[in-house]
Amino acid sequence: MTVLLSLSVAIFAGLMLTRLLNRWRLPDVTAYLIAGVLIGPGLLGKLGIPGIGFDSYARLKDLGLISDVALGFIAFSIGHEFRVAQLKETGRQAVVVGVLQAVATTVCVDVALLLFHALRPDVLSLPAAITLGAIAAATAPAATLMVVRQYKAKGPLVDLLLPIVALDDAVGLALFAVSFGVAKALTSGAVDFYTIAVNPVLEIVGSLLLGALAGWLLTKLEKLFHSNRNRVAMTIGFVFLTVALSKLSFPVGPLTQGFSPLLVCMMLGSVFCNLCLQSDEIMDRADKWSSPLMVLFFVLSGAELELGVIAQPASALVGAVYIFSRSFGKYFGARESSRMEGCAPKIVKYLGVTLFPQAGVALGMCVSAAELPGDGALIRNIVLFAVLVYELVGPVMTKWALTRAGDITPK
Repeated sequence: MTVLLSLSVAIFAGLMLTRLLNRWRLPDVTAYLIAGVLIGPGLLGKLGIPGIGFDSYARLKDLGLISDVALGFIAFSIGHEFRVAQLKETGRQAVVVGVLQAVATTVCVDVALLLFHALRPDVLSLPAAITLGAIAAATAPAATLMVVRQYKAKGPLVDLLLPIVALDDAVGLALFAVSFGVAKALTSGAVDFYTIAVNPVLEIVGSLLLGALAGWLLTKLEKLFHSNRNRVAMTIGFVFLTVALSKLSFPVGPLTQGFSPLLVCMMLGSVFCNLCLQSDEIMDRADKWSSPLMVLFFVLSGAELELGVIAQPASALVGAVYIFSRSFGKYFGARESSRMEGCAPKIVKYLGVTLFPQAGVALGMCVSAAELPGDGALIRNIVLFAVLVYELVGPVMTKWALTRAGDITPK
C-alpha cells in the first residue's frame, strides 16, 4: 500500500506543480523533475512520513521497472517518427550531424578535462577524464520528446532533431565502449581489443536486428485483430516484451552479446510505422495510455537526483568544467556540422541548444564506469551533478530554441 500511495503522490505532485509553474511558461517536464526533487530523499523524503515522498534511494531503485518501461515507450515513439519518406529528405543530414556533433562533444570534454587533469591530477585521473568525455556524447531523448509533444512542435528543426537524438544513443554507446576500454587499459595495463572495438558493434547491430524482428512480428500479429482496442493492447505488450528482451546478455565466444533498450525499442517503432497502415491511430491511443507513466518517469527521475553531490567541492568543480565543455561541444559541433550539410540558418543557430539535456543513457553508462578502480564514485558524482543541471535547465532551453526557430507557435 505504501508504494501505491507514494506513486499516487508522485503523479499528483507532478501534475499540480505544472499548474504552479505554468505562470512562468515552463515546460511540464521541468515541473515533473522539480516535483521529484521536492518529494525525493533529499528533501521531503527525509521526514519519513509513510507515503509522502521517498525516504531512500534504495526504494527508488526498486521502482526501476517503471523507468525501464517508460524509456521503452519514449524510444518507441521516437522510432515511430522514422518514416522512409521523411528519412529520404533528412536522413543524410541526421546521420552526418548526429555523428559529428557527438564526436565533437567528446573531443571538447576530453580536452577540457585532460587540461584539468594536468593541473590537478590529485582530483581527476586520466582514465576518469577519458571516460567522462565519452559519457558527454549522450543526449536525453525523453525530455526532448516531451517538450516536442507538449507544444506540438513541428518544423524543419524538429524533423532533424528527433533522428539525431535517437542516433546519439548508438554513437554514444560506441564512443563510450572505446573510451572506457582505453581507460581500463590505462588502469590495468592490459588492452582488450574485443571490449574496445568489437563489443560495441555487436551490441548496436544486435539491438537493431532484435528491434527489426520484433517490429515485423508485431505488424504481422496486428493483422489478426480488427479492433483498435486489441491492437493497442498488442502494441503495449510488445513494448513490454522488447524492453524485457533487451535486458538479456549472453556470451558469444570471447564476446558478450548485450542490447540497448533504447535502440531496440526505437527500431521496433521504426519498422512498425513503416509496415503497419494503422500505426498512426494506434500510436495516438498508446500515447494516451502511457501519459501517467511518463509523469511518473520524470518525477522519479527528479527524486533520484542526489543533491548532496553539490556539496562536494571536487565533484562540483569538475562538474562545472564538464557542463561548460559539453555545452560548448554540443553547440559548436551541431552548428558547424549542420552548416556543412547546408541546413537552414535557424537550424544551424538553434539545433545545438536542443541537444543539451542529458539523463538516462548517461546514468546507464555510469553503472559500467563504476567498475573503474578508484574513479567510479567520482565519475558517478560528476555525471549526477551534470544531470541535475541539465534536466532542470535543458527542457526550458529546448523550448526556447524551438520557439525561436519557429517550430513552436506561441499561443
